[in-house]
Amino acid sequence: MSTATEQSKVDALVSRAQALYEDVSFESVRRWKGQSECRKAIGFLPIYAPREVIHAAGALPVGILGGGDQLEIVRGDSFFQSYICHLPRSVVEMAVSGRLDAMDGFLFPSICDVIRNLSGMFQMLLAGKYVHYLDLPQNFDSELGGEFYRTELHAIADAVGALTGTRVTDSRLRGSIALYNQNRRAIQELLQLRTEQPWLVPTTEYYLLLRAGYLLPVDQHTALIDEYLQAVPHAGRRPLDNIRVLIRGAFCEQPPLALLRTLERAGCYVVDDDFVLGSRFIPRQLDETGDPWTALVEGFTRHSVSTASKYDEANTKGEDLVSLVRAVRADGVLLMAPSFCDPALLDQPMLQSALDKAGIPFTSFKYSEDTGQFQVIREQAGTFADAIKLWGKA
Repeated sequence: MSTATEQSKVDALVSRAQALYEDVSFESVRRWKGQSECRKAIGFLPIYAPREVIHAAGALPVGILGGGDQLEIVRGDSFFQSYICHLPRSVVEMAVSGRLDAMDGFLFPSICDVIRNLSGMFQMLLAGKYVHYLDLPQNFDSELGGEFYRTELHAIADAVGALTGTRVTDSRLRGSIALYNQNRRAIQELLQLRTEQPWLVPTTEYYLLLRAGYLLPVDQHTALIDEYLQAVPHAGRRPLDNIRVLIRGAFCEQPPLALLRTLERAGCYVVDDDFVLGSRFIPRQLDETGDPWTALVEGFTRHSVSTASKYDEANTKGEDLVSLVRAVRADGVLLMAPSFCDPALLDQPMLQSALDKAGIPFTSFKYSEDTGQFQVIREQAGTFADAIKLWGKA
């Protein structure tokens, strides 16, 4: 097929993903539920939730990432003090404005005090809805943290199954794991293509494709990525004189799309990041044949990715970041944290120290999901890119 035809296919896929990105009222979820009276949707806050369990119980797991720069905060600010991140403000705004009415329940992972406390607020704001504080283990011993997490998984399975009328059997859970394994495979192929040939996969398109997985049924999301992977190598895209950067800090509150466009225009190819981390929190394939509960427990306790909200048992976050920079051949690092994000900002000095010792250039800045002015960031990222191009260091 012609280059124009393949580019047209890519444009259509990205447009579909962008429509989902802009769907802050979850109309796509309402339409999905409207196809059957027994369909239920369970919303989860960043970063990670066991979507396989929700799927096996017959419900749609839906990632709630806030309203971004598309939602005006009217009432959400009145629930919080001024010195916390923006994400909970827009999540509460979505709740009190009816935008979350399509959800039949909510999971709040234990990633920080703010997200933890949102579970109690939702119990008051949305009385009668299923609300569960997902207490993720920080001890990764199989007999301690592993067994604790297994109990959490069963509690979620029982509660969501009661909503849908579908019991989570081992067979159903294995089937869900198999579907999410296919999704992991597709995402890993997208990540690999982006790392090897970043001019083929602009950061904005990659980001939109990942976020689509928080709204679409898993099989539809896998198909979307597969179609993109088939078309984009033939779309006639050519490399630019950009530097290769790795981004850390954006694992929870997500950056606005315009911020990522700004980084691209400043001359940066993003070859690794922690955007929409829940969609790839466990990057490896899980066992589809044995005990599915053990597969999920081991996936989280042994094979999940490193992030600021997860206890670093081996105390190797800095070393791991340096190794990853070299593995993806990044020229430098952007430490990009949301304002008032305690986990990201507490990790940042340790990461800076490791990068300094390794002689890896880095720069840092803060953002919020509703950031609207990008000139300062563009100048900073552009100067960083130019310094590396000219002298090999920032």
